[in-house]
Amino acid sequence: MFSIKKHLNNIEEYMCASLLAGFVVLMFAQIVSRQILTYSIAWGDEVATYMFVWFAYLGAVVATKHGSHNRVTFHFRFFPGWVRLVSETIADTIWLLFNGYFVFLSYDFVFNKMNVFWKSQTTGIAMKYIYLILPFAFALMMIRIVWNMVQRFSNDSDKETTANT
Repeated sequence: MFSIKKHLNNIEEYMCASLLAGFVVLMFAQIVSRQILTYSIAWGDEVATYMFVWFAYLGAVVATKHGSHNRVTFHFRFFPGWVRLVSETIADTIWLLFNGYFVFLSYDFVFNKMNVFWKSQTTGIAMKYIYLILPFAFALMMIRIVWNMVQRFSNDSDKETTANT
């Protein structure tokens, strides 16, 4: 049971590693094919681009999970504990609201406003599936932000109970 939970908790890392490995292998094959065989894989560049975009968005989810996303929090360490907790919670709540709004906008775009005839030029894949990363990644980021907030409060309550004993 613990092993399954651990793997599910790391699903974003596995997806990022797979996308990055696939991207690198595909680009290497494309370079070798062009230089040695004087042949270009028609769909290679396009698929590699899509893989890299998906990798970037899922990488943002991983950064959110680890609390290492780019944001200005350096000054929080100079605050007293409770002020730091409140400040980080306010910052995360604003970030959560932004992500929620972006999930709404991107979901609306992908499922309601995107032309169903938009297809990838070389692969023929519906662009809806390529753009699906937008609501997916921002929803995952929301889950990770809430998870980090819960851990932050549970860690602070653990510190208080330890200090009182």
